[in-house]
Amino acid sequence: MQVIRALQDADVESVIQMDKTCFPDPWTKEMWKGELSRSDARGLVVEQDGQIVGFALTTVLFEDAELPKIAVQPTCRGLGLGKILLCALEKTAKDCGAERMFLEVRAGNIPARKLYEGNGYETLRVRKKYYPDGEDALEMQKRL
Repeated sequence: MQVIRALQDADVESVIQMDKTCFPDPWTKEMWKGELSRSDARGLVVEQDGQIVGFALTTVLFEDAELPKIAVQPTCRGLGLGKILLCALEKTAKDCGAERMFLEVRAGNIPARKLYEGNGYETLRVRKKYYPDGEDALEMQKRL
């Protein structure tokens, strides 16, 4: 059974470890603490059988929301958890007054791009050499 809930302080270590597993350029513990201390930050986790298997984070400033991080544990991918998290995060942002959600995704991350495009995100522009390894990012947007 899956449960979506607010990210809590006790979840931070698990989320940091998942970030390291899922991304080639994970945030440091200090970056996570800084992001989560923001008054405009909202985080969600998805639990399966009592274990955190995914997380998502948004920041909302007036009518704009940003999705800086979303991840699902590699062993749990392909089960629709990313879509569930994304939809829950969009609802959270909308409930906070957001009208648009913005994100950046690696140009080569085809599964993530399919998730976003399948959920109504459109590419606004390409950010050349955006990531530390030189890969381009696609900046995407969706009206909520």
